[in-house]
Amino acid sequence: MRKPIVAVVGRPNVGKSTVFNRIVGSRVAIVEDYPGVTRDRLYHNVEWLNQHFILIDTGGIQWETDDIYSQVKKQAEIAVEEADVILFVVDTQAGITTADSEVAAILRRTGKPVVIAANKTDNFCMDDVYEFFGLGLGTPIPISAIHGTNMGDLLDAIADSFPTDLDTDEDEDCIKIAVIGKPNVGKSSLVNRMVGEERVIVSDIAGTTRDAIDTHVVVAGQKFLLIDTAGIRRRARIDDVLEKYSVIRSFRAVDRADVVLMMIDAPEGISEQDKRIAGYAHEEGKAAVILVNKWDLVAKKTNTMKEYTETLREELGFLRYAPVLYISAMTGQRVQKIIDEVKHVYAETTKRIGTSVINQLLREIVMLNPPPSDKGKSLKISYGTQARIKPPTFILFVNDIELMHFSYRRHIENKFREAIGFEGTPVRIIVRGKKGDK
Repeated sequence: MRKPIVAVVGRPNVGKSTVFNRIVGSRVAIVEDYPGVTRDRLYHNVEWLNQHFILIDTGGIQWETDDIYSQVKKQAEIAVEEADVILFVVDTQAGITTADSEVAAILRRTGKPVVIAANKTDNFCMDDVYEFFGLGLGTPIPISAIHGTNMGDLLDAIADSFPTDLDTDEDEDCIKIAVIGKPNVGKSSLVNRMVGEERVIVSDIAGTTRDAIDTHVVVAGQKFLLIDTAGIRRRARIDDVLEKYSVIRSFRAVDRADVVLMMIDAPEGISEQDKRIAGYAHEEGKAAVILVNKWDLVAKKTNTMKEYTETLREELGFLRYAPVLYISAMTGQRVQKIIDEVKHVYAETTKRIGTSVINQLLREIVMLNPPPSDKGKSLKISYGTQARIKPPTFILFVNDIELMHFSYRRHIENKFREAIGFEGTPVRIIVRGKKGDK
């Protein structure tokens, strides 16, 4: 089941970023800080009362026009195109403006759920927000983002607006593959090439989700679902702004996938948008294969592939575990190897390790490289077990969680990889103390 996407929309100076920061500041999902994961984001994973969603701050987009009304309308159009729920922020002190009315008109025509955040409210009575009923978008929620007042009611309203049809009845025996990457990197060309070469199409389903074209394929008896994020229709009037915002399409696909194919444009190299998309896949614990596409267009010299790989590993340091294939979706170069890599990393991300093997390995790790001590007190790992797969997740019970330095946990992960493999998949290590604290 994919996560709902909530886009924050509103004219300048109404407090969009303050609302965004207030929400993610208290209920943001915890992720590990791996080298190379970009923190310059428009999005955050958010949890509220055990409901998870992705919050998008449209104010973080760089707009090319100085026309405020044009900017705000583009924000609304993008939110309508991409999000499941719109969080429309207005300013109670300024009242309804022309820009507010124009955005409201766009949102009303879509039929999408809209939650109005009436920001900068002082007295928190309906008299302060009464005029915003005139927008025709339901009951405004009075809040003060800067003070954090009434944010719980706002989040309740957002959660109540989530669509109920996000789950899909997909075959559990089917390996779901999301083809992700920035626009024009060759995602659709790759899907078409893979389907055309295998020539085992079961069916083409357009619109299984609103944003993608799903293709069912069977190769050597194994069922696959190819999720092409380029399948969404584009609205010409959004122009280049949608290109920058299209990262959201990949979020939806990643949520549904077992394995992601992260496509890089070989001539252009790695961009910040590539890092955002790949970073989200890593944080969601998805197995990954990196595909460097358009390799046929790169001028070759001695060690060209080796040097490119070194740059790739440096820029995407958090994906060092992912295998890399240099392909050409246009010519078919090495495309036939992709399915084999997908099957391999899927086997790795679903691998289960016996508890006795885990604890024997932990004893060897501690013996060869004892954990550091703090003020004479040493970390002791009493027990380890595997909690889940996709990704492989291990729980280590220790005497004091404060003594588990992140570098030693990384050392344990590396030793697990050396001994067991886990190529192509993240590995999660959870540390618990005597009382079960994580």
